[in-house]
Amino acid sequence: MVFPDRLEAAVDAGLGVVFAAAVAFQAYQVAGSWGEGYWLFGAAVGASVCVLALVRRRNRFWTAVAGAAVAALAVLAARLVHLPAEPGPATSLALAVLVGSAVRTLPARTARAVAVAGLAVMTGGLLASPRSAVPVLGGLLWLAALAGGLGLRLLAARRHAAAERVRRAERLELARELHDVVAHHITSIVLQAQAARLLTAKHPDSTAGSLAGIETAGSEALAATRRVVGLMRDTGAGPAGRERLAELIEGFESHGRRARLHLAAEPDSWPPEVRGTVYRVVRESLTNVSRHARQARAVTIDVTQDEEAVTVVVEDDAPQAPLRRHRRAGYGLVGMRERLDALGGTLSAGPRPGSGWSVRATIPTGERR
Repeated sequence: MVFPDRLEAAVDAGLGVVFAAAVAFQAYQVAGSWGEGYWLFGAAVGASVCVLALVRRRNRFWTAVAGAAVAALAVLAARLVHLPAEPGPATSLALAVLVGSAVRTLPARTARAVAVAGLAVMTGGLLASPRSAVPVLGGLLWLAALAGGLGLRLLAARRHAAAERVRRAERLELARELHDVVAHHITSIVLQAQAARLLTAKHPDSTAGSLAGIETAGSEALAATRRVVGLMRDTGAGPAGRERLAELIEGFESHGRRARLHLAAEPDSWPPEVRGTVYRVVRESLTNVSRHARQARAVTIDVTQDEEAVTVVVEDDAPQAPLRRHRRAGYGLVGMRERLDALGGTLSAGPRPGSGWSVRATIPTGERR
């Protein structure tokens, strides 16, 4: 997505500035205390590990391994040829970024291995230079990276668990819709079969038409059952007629906002799963406006239909805000997106040019098929 990519680029740009400042500060301090020439080794090591930290997203495991290896070799070299203590501040900072990134995203066993490798490097630096405060700083940075990585990992796990709970709840609710759809079509088949038996007894020549009706009803039942079972999502509120949508808008306007509905379609002609999905898209979109776009004053809901699909577009006029771009992708959109994917439709949500937010859903009606 565009906004996460921009955010990652901004974070890496900020890290690049911090890394450059750390390398320069380390070189300045070493040159002032050890003399000219001694800063070159530490600056080269620090710059190498910083570059690995900046490209960590390409392969978080191997960049962390390479950074730990470079830092470990630097500790050994500094000890053997009597250079300033390693890992230096710049190296420790970059290694902390690598460790935190690995702990946050990699599988548990791999993340533990990377964390232990970072601890081993910091411990080696402390043993090699026990009187220096530089290894102590590195240890504190490693501890902060471990805590930050674990915290973000737990937060992501909680969000994933919450999304799974939403999915399970919607699957349970779907059982009600499945019962209604199957019962409707099976009843139609039974009635067709009973009528065929009566007609055949009196008019044998009409059997073909009755059997064709039974075949059509059976095919519709199979198609609807496949769509609903494959959907495994909740309709949320029954038929999405004009009255139901009007109730949604009335409730939304009770909070001091305006909403306009343009319904250029006939909901009664839609399959049940399409009616429920339209209602769900409008409801979740209005809920998101109420929660995350409090400055919005007007919302427009356009529902149109062509030969193949129903299109729902919900737009508001709230001014753009950085936090809104991330908060609007809540758990309601999780259910909507997967529901539309199962129906063969599409869902897009994002900021409008200039101001406002837009949600656009396309739901195939299956009529042509």
